[in-house]
Amino acid sequence: MSWTGDVYAAALRTGRGPLFLRRADGRRLRLDVERWCAGPDAADRSVLVRCTGSVLDIGCGPGRMVIALARAARPALGIDTSPAAVARTRSRGGTALLRSVFQALPAEGRWGSVLLMDGNAGIGGDPVALLRRVRRLTAPGGLLLAEAAATDIDERLYVRLDDGTGPVGPPFPWARLGPAALCANGESAGWVPLGSWAVHGRAFIALGNPRTAR
Repeated sequence: MSWTGDVYAAALRTGRGPLFLRRADGRRLRLDVERWCAGPDAADRSVLVRCTGSVLDIGCGPGRMVIALARAARPALGIDTSPAAVARTRSRGGTALLRSVFQALPAEGRWGSVLLMDGNAGIGGDPVALLRRVRRLTAPGGLLLAEAAATDIDERLYVRLDDGTGPVGPPFPWARLGPAALCANGESAGWVPLGSWAVHGRAFIALGNPRTAR
């Protein structure tokens, strides 16, 4: 519910922060609102060129990836739990639904590529459960292209949004996974690691959905 609130909506309207995830120990993790609200950068484009078939962007935010795919005449859908994120994506020419990844979605089991950008592998705080759900959404032989934390980390935590003046809203579960941890959790969920790469300090992995059940 925290992503549906006024603080996140205000950041998307202005296209800038500050906005953080505040941990229970008081430390803050900066959210890069400015980058999310800009066009795709070189790191994003390294993901876009790997997409095959129809593309589902989970937690699409203001929609830079979906919009870029639409402008290239690629079939793409973004989903997000934030009305402000969905509205911004649609206003700029992308297709988006106000939906959680754990709700019923169009074309389940038929998406050629699924994206988890900007730390969204942390959604729900249970990476294996999330990655199993994503695998059910993806076509056999399809791809998961996911952004990992740049450092070697594997942690589960509760966080709250913080606009720089203090925490807002209730705590919610989250996870932070570096490339090795994301690959390991992916394998536990039935994915096959296909490779990893980094661009401008951002780390990514590609996982494949086997064509036959494992």
